[in-house]
Amino acid sequence: MAGPIPLDSDWLRAHPPPQPAVDADKNERGRVLAIGGCRSVPGGIRLTAEAALRAGAGKVRVATVESAAIALGVAMPEIAVFALPEDGDGEIAPGCEAVIAPLLGRADAVIVGPAIASDIAAGAVVDVLLSASSTAPLVLDAAALTCLPPARIRPLKARKHPVVLTPHIGEMAGMLDCPAGDIEADRLAAVRRAAKAYDAICVLKGATTLVADASGEVFAYPGGGVGLATGGSGDVMAGIAAGLAARGADPLAATLWAVWLHGEAGRRCAEQIGPLGFLAHELLAHVPGLMRGL
Repeated sequence: MAGPIPLDSDWLRAHPPPQPAVDADKNERGRVLAIGGCRSVPGGIRLTAEAALRAGAGKVRVATVESAAIALGVAMPEIAVFALPEDGDGEIAPGCEAVIAPLLGRADAVIVGPAIASDIAAGAVVDVLLSASSTAPLVLDAAALTCLPPARIRPLKARKHPVVLTPHIGEMAGMLDCPAGDIEADRLAAVRRAAKAYDAICVLKGATTLVADASGEVFAYPGGGVGLATGGSGDVMAGIAAGLAARGADPLAATLWAVWLHGEAGRRCAEQIGPLGFLAHELLAHVPGLMRGL
């Protein structure tokens, strides 16, 4: 099988995301539903929500634990916030479907997982998504990945669009039920195996990020830098992918653009701030300019 295709500006220029009409309103620019957060990481889902807006989505709704909802809405007045039931540990609790299900019909893309600390809580949310009639593109990140095997694979494959999965090596090891060392030994084979097993678009994050689809085609992006290995960075990348999918980009193109934009934002932060020590939220302001530059 052929080696990875370089993910570079030439490929991106040849595959631009859909552009809204000059008179488009915020609904026509795409609506993202982001589900995540917990009491111990109440602000993580904010990074995802802002990333979706920075990627050009017109509207973002966030469903998060009740204890974080009001503060999140005040901190980010550009979004709508919906409070989810919360258990004693500060995680999303059973009964969340009563809040989430009505929101799905008005979403053009859905992202689940950022800042959820419990696999059980993430699994409950994923089950709501998989049992609903929504056909919106779906991005799964963080805890929404570690709750996947094996029972949820079949409904994932049945969705209209391939699901976007965004694991690091540890999460990939859980998805494939193998040691992390096996993933590191052959990252190319692992990302292909995961994409085929889940019939999904799979991102294997790392110094060189690999993106595979179910056909076995793989793209490689080597440019992000070690500074991106910081808390919240993955939440930003996943939010960019959801924002682009809401605008109408197909899941593979949305994912590839997200990987590149996230990595190039990291490169700019490294140049302007330093190779280490920049924060995930400092990536966000670079995203619109990077899109314009291409």
